[in-house]
Amino acid sequence: MRVNVNAEHCVGAGQCVLIAPEVFDQNDEGTVMVLVETLDDSARIGAREAVLACPSRSISLSES
Repeated sequence: MRVNVNAEHCVGAGQCVLIAPEVFDQNDEGTVMVLVETLDDSARIGAREAVLACPSRSISLSES
């Protein structure tokens, strides 16, 4: 599973970082950054929750 983000649509709410800090961080402007693009089993649950919690729908997951 792979994490995809659209940083241009990110509003900097930070929900992804709170839910899955092992996968996401924020840059100095507050925009989402992906720390781990390809997820192992342990990171998938948090990433899925982050997708659902993102208010701007800037995060998606894809099978790879």
